[in-house]
Amino acid sequence: MSIRDTSQQDTPIAALPFWRQSRWLWRILAALLLIIAAVYALLLWMGSSQSVSMSRLSMATVAKGTLVRDAAVNGRLVAANSPSLYSSTASTVSFLVKAGDKVKKGDVVAELDSPDLVSELKREQALLEQLEAEIARQQILARKQKMLAVRDAEQAEIERVSAERAYQRIEKAGVSGVVQKNEFLRVQDALKSAEIRARHALQASSLESEDVDLGLKSKLAQLQQQRLLKDNLQRRVDELRLRAPVDGVVGTLAVANRTVVAPNTALMTLVDLSQLEVELEIPESYVAELGLGMAVDLEINGVKARGILSAMSPEVVRNQVLARVRFDGKVPAGLRQSQRVSARMLIEEKPDVLLVQRGPFVESDGGHVAYLLRDGIAVRTPIVLGATSLHAVEIRSGLKAGDKIIISGTELFEKNERITINQ
Repeated sequence: MSIRDTSQQDTPIAALPFWRQSRWLWRILAALLLIIAAVYALLLWMGSSQSVSMSRLSMATVAKGTLVRDAAVNGRLVAANSPSLYSSTASTVSFLVKAGDKVKKGDVVAELDSPDLVSELKREQALLEQLEAEIARQQILARKQKMLAVRDAEQAEIERVSAERAYQRIEKAGVSGVVQKNEFLRVQDALKSAEIRARHALQASSLESEDVDLGLKSKLAQLQQQRLLKDNLQRRVDELRLRAPVDGVVGTLAVANRTVVAPNTALMTLVDLSQLEVELEIPESYVAELGLGMAVDLEINGVKARGILSAMSPEVVRNQVLARVRFDGKVPAGLRQSQRVSARMLIEEKPDVLLVQRGPFVESDGGHVAYLLRDGIAVRTPIVLGATSLHAVEIRSGLKAGDKIIISGTELFEKNERITINQ
């Protein structure tokens, strides 16, 4: 009799899948991940010394683009040709125009009353007329003196000729012994004396003529000098009627009407509106990067225009440099001197660079640090900035495209390395 076993009672059971067999392993791994995340969050929280609300901050994203470097400055319209009129002498001024009046070149705009200058002109005019009369008289006397000198020379020549004839008559008789020797010598001496007088009279006539000419020349020089003096006074009297040197508008009256002014006193300014320019006040930091001929965008009371940088002052006043911009093309209508102008100067364009919106972070820490936002934590990160513009700044190193940084409000971080940002 055999003993029956239990083999027929056994039922085959299929093997369980691996993932069901290792369920406990997955649970352990999940627990470890949770522990690691908690530890990381704890470390981040422990690394940030304080927290700041996001509502008090501004963020910007680093991206690639074209950086346009420009400078926005203010200025005013000025006249390229704005002459001032001055008093030429002590006088009383009477204006014939008012501020804002339009004038043409050559129009009389003011009159100066100077009795002393007018009296001096009349006195010099009288002296001129007196000198002219005296010179006319001197010319008559000169002709008379020349005539007398010529007469004396001719009289001496006649006497010489007469003595020569007497000598020729007695010379033949003297040789033959008809006349006495003494008489012959006397006639001979008379001839020599007449020749000497004739020669001296001719020389005296020439010298007298030269003397008269020199005396007359001296008087004529005095006359010319007096004429110049009178003409100068006449010019000064004519300048008592001030005339506009250009077509334009009366800008300002420097003194009140009927005021007694000293010589070289500024009286008024004329503005040539056909030659307006823009005077800009440029910060000293931009000057090294600007050059003559640079394009400038102008805006005057909402009207846009184009200009060219034409001149720059060599000196710095209160950290600013004055520059002149002339209009490139047609000048907008209706402009007035001293109108305020907004200007934008294009300095440089840098394509395909990392850039981010400009904010106060550029000035903090000398622009060498930015707070990079990672998982709700602002991390103090060293950066290197490049060129800057009004709205953006170039990032040379320390950040990459897509990074988010805090651009304003970083003064709340007190230079801590890590700051928790609350939503």
